[in-house]
Amino acid sequence: MYPAPFRYHRPEDLPAAIKLLSRFGDDAKVLAGGQSLIPMMKLRMGDIAEVIDIGRLSGLSNIEVRESTLCIGALATHAKIAASELAAGIPALVEAAAGIADKQVRSMGTIGGGLSVADASGDWPTCLRGLNASVVIVGAAGSRKVPISDFVVDAYATCLKSDEIVTEIQVPLPDANTSSAYVAFKRAAAAFPTCSVGVQLTLENNICQQVSLVLGCAGPTAVVSAEAEAQLQGKEINSETLRAAAQTIVAASDPPPDARGSAVFKRAMLETLVVEAGERALARCRGEAVNGGHRYA
Repeated sequence: MYPAPFRYHRPEDLPAAIKLLSRFGDDAKVLAGGQSLIPMMKLRMGDIAEVIDIGRLSGLSNIEVRESTLCIGALATHAKIAASELAAGIPALVEAAAGIADKQVRSMGTIGGGLSVADASGDWPTCLRGLNASVVIVGAAGSRKVPISDFVVDAYATCLKSDEIVTEIQVPLPDANTSSAYVAFKRAAAAFPTCSVGVQLTLENNICQQVSLVLGCAGPTAVVSAEAEAQLQGKEINSETLRAAAQTIVAASDPPPDARGSAVFKRAMLETLVVEAGERALARCRGEAVNGGHRYA
């Protein structure tokens, strides 16, 4: 299917882009890498009369460290993040970026675009929630920083106002005894995940001090459970404790049955992925070099 008629705009800088968004309001959509928006336009999801292309704006694709925070420009591509030496210090970031779709999509798609779509099956909302990331937003009223937990409010819905653009994602750098992992189960490399899990652990003398558990594709937004995390805090992490926490957080999920699998199948997969991601993060906390990636059917 072809997209409905629309007008194309290519602003020279960020203020010009924001001015266009203020002018057109809800009739406008921002185009970054186009790997999410263009397919949605072809499916005619939503009324899009004005397309504002920010993909070539300067200064929005840098990856740098500022004040113990990894700052990723919204236009940084998945491929750039996967290859970044700075991002390598946060393994879940690299695992999420390197496993998105195929090489072409990773070379064109951006973290800001993928996050702003807020697809419940997307990798970035789940991964970044587990890493306690924040999102920097710029609009006509100025700049604001929003925790990732407040940024995605529902499936395909964020807190962005009609005249706002995501400019940066900020991820706290982990301490020496903290590490992470992200794993998704996919039917094929180019497919969206059937389900996914992000884990970040902080250990002290082999005892869990802090933990983040997040499930993806398990509801309209990323699924978290304070109860499941409390089961691990103050305890030694092993397969048994991870499995118990997995059962608790999966019980709080509501994965939709679809062409990728039934709800029962997805819950079973989520339990195994929590254990797998948890064991991978645990090994990294102990200083072990562990390679990871997605699981495929």
